Parts: sequence; structure tokens; C-alpha cells
Amino acid sequence: MQSKTFERNSTADSESRREPRDGGREVIVLRVAEIFLKGRNRGSFWKALIHNARRLLGDLDGVSVESHYLRAQVSHPPELRQACIDRLDRLFGLASMAPAIAVDADLDAVSRAAVDIARRMPGASFKIESKRRDKSFALASPEISRTVGSAVAAATGRPVDVHQPDQIIHVEIGPQSYVFGEILPGPGGLPVGTSGRVALLLSGGIDSPVAGWSAMRRGCQASAIYFHSFPYTGDKTKEKVLDLARHLARWQGPMNVHVVHFTDVQKQLREHGRAEFAVLLYRRMMMRTASRLADAEASKALVTGENLGQVASQTVENLAVIEDAATLPILRPLITHDKLEIVKQAQRIGTYETSILPYDDCCSLFVPKHPATKARIRDLQRAEEGLDVDALADQLCRDTEHITVSG
Repeated sequence: MQSKTFERNSTADSESRREPRDGGREVIVLRVAEIFLKGRNRGSFWKALIHNARRLLGDLDGVSVESHYLRAQVSHPPELRQACIDRLDRLFGLASMAPAIAVDADLDAVSRAAVDIARRMPGASFKIESKRRDKSFALASPEISRTVGSAVAAATGRPVDVHQPDQIIHVEIGPQSYVFGEILPGPGGLPVGTSGRVALLLSGGIDSPVAGWSAMRRGCQASAIYFHSFPYTGDKTKEKVLDLARHLARWQGPMNVHVVHFTDVQKQLREHGRAEFAVLLYRRMMMRTASRLADAEASKALVTGENLGQVASQTVENLAVIEDAATLPILRPLITHDKLEIVKQAQRIGTYETSILPYDDCCSLFVPKHPATKARIRDLQRAEEGLDVDALADQLCRDTEHITVSG
């Protein structure tokens, strides 16, 4: 059972910022879930998680990440607890975290820590839930709960209710024992870097940042490729995309952004072939160019924000036409999501307000009145006849601007 959270603006929260008494230490216990399923590769996933946690917390004075077997703790000064929690909320691979008091495997020390936790928590009745991770400890879990519960009741006057308590105090007995009353969800997923490198086709819209975030959550380290059609898409559009990249970099660390200057080639594509194929010609050239840029930095796949049926270029037939021009696999994390789901996710991860700023992306330019919705690959190949598409893609790569952003 998951415990209730502390009231952030209550007196209890101010109490939580003081040092624990009797030798206990303020820590945050980190838990994983999916990593347990990784068998022989479990160690590499765990190392990536710890590395990423230290990256997120490294500039906070007095904060350290200590690794144990598939369990880790973050030691911190009491005043930095919330800052640590806020950053750990961006640690992919983290199933949950618990602000706790760490004590020795001594029942008196555990009881004192439980009393300390109880005095911070709102509510009247309580329950002790114990887990004996160290099976050599003299008492079994029910006995630990009874002993610690009696100490808390005697010290606070609060009643025990094992069926419907106002709060649950958790006790874990091991070489390092923990007492805590709050369990917070982590972002889940897999640690960034464990699924290899990918290149995100990042526009200024709502969908592509969410797609990039989703790929990171599955362990991908992402770079970004942005197709810039200056002066039709101005410097404000470029800065908007860089802002989105900076936001994504908060989750994975520094991000390389490749700005492809697309205007001249886009004009050639628009003027070559039937108007209804214009957007598909743009997208095919993007895939050729993005594949080359991704391959140059050892990325193994492209990631797009494409969503089935959302716009004319995203029918099943047109997606196949677009993918035909790529030389790397295309990952589409949002392919079955509806727009409302994507918007809610963008709001949750914090990209929405930037994405809705009113600047165009290159694929919204020169759009025909009646775009093709069920194109065939041979139709587009025929439309590209007379153009040296490989030479154009090579030229776009040579002229690409490379920028590194941090969150």
C-alpha cells in the first residue's frame, strides 16, 4: 500500500527540514522496478541509473548518491530535500523514491526514527509496515511492527489502526535500515543511455518534443535535428526549437542540435513534381538528410512525432512513402495517441507552453490545397526524377549548423 504524501505547506513540512535526532541521517531511498527484469544485463542498467542520478544532483553541495545492490540512497542536507526530489523526478528508470531517515539495524534506533517521522506527519491513527531485508535480524517483520508501533504510540499518543490508518510508517531492516512515511512516484522507464543513441526530428510543434521525451524514457540518448527554412521560418522559430531542446536536455544531459538550412532545397522540391506531393517530397528529403546526420554520430534510429491520421501526410500509405527514403529505422512513440493525450503529456513534462508559441515550422510552408493522402512510393520516386536527391541531402548535411544545449 502506498502511503499518503506530506502536506507541503503544513507545519509538518517545516518539521521535516530539521536534522533527525539520535544519529539518523536524512536520505532519499531510490527504488527501481523494470531493471529487475534485465537478467545478466541488470548491472549495466543499474550503473547507468546511478551515473544519471549523480549527473542530476552533482552540483548540489553536500549531496551524494550511494549505491547498494539494486537499491540506492541519496544523502543530503535537510534543506535540500525538495531540490533533490525535484531533480530525481527527471531520473528515468526510477520507479519510486522515499524521503527517509537512515539508521543502524538497531530496534531502539529504528523506533526513535519512527517517532520522529510520526511527529512530522499529519493525521491521527497510524500503522507500521515492516520489511526485514536482513533475514539474520532477530525479530520477524510482525514483531518489528508491534515493537516500533508501541514506541510510536507511547511517544505521540496516536492510536494504531491496522485496517484504515491515516498514515503508514514504513520500516526496512537491513545492513542500512530506513524509516519513512512518504512514497513518491518516479518517472519510470529505463535509464537514459541504455537503449543507445537516436536522432529526434524536432520541430516547434507539440508532438515531437513529447516523442523525444518518450524515447528518452525508454532509455534512448537523443540528439535533435531541426529543419530551418529561413527567412520563412525566422530566428524566433529557431530559438523556440532550441528552447524545446534545452527542456529535453534537463532529462538526459546536454543535447546536440543539428540545424539543417532547408530553404533552397525546399524550393526546388516544391517546384519539381505535382503540388499534391510537396509535403511528402519535403519529408522524404528530411529522412534522407536525417539518416546521414544520425549515422555520422552513431545513432541507430530516427524518432518522429508522427501520429496516425492526424494530418494528411500521416496516413498509413504516406508514412510508408516517407519511411522509404530513410536508411535507419523510424521510431514513432506517438503513433496511436490522440491529440488530447499528447497535449496532456506535453503539459505534464513542461514543453506545451513553448510549443504553442506562434511560429511556423518548415512543413507548414507551401502546403498544397489538396495534399495527397494515399500516395504510392513509385509516384514519389517518379516525382523525384530529374533531381539528384542524394547530392541534395549531402549538401544539406555539409551546410548543417551544429549546436549543443544544456538544460
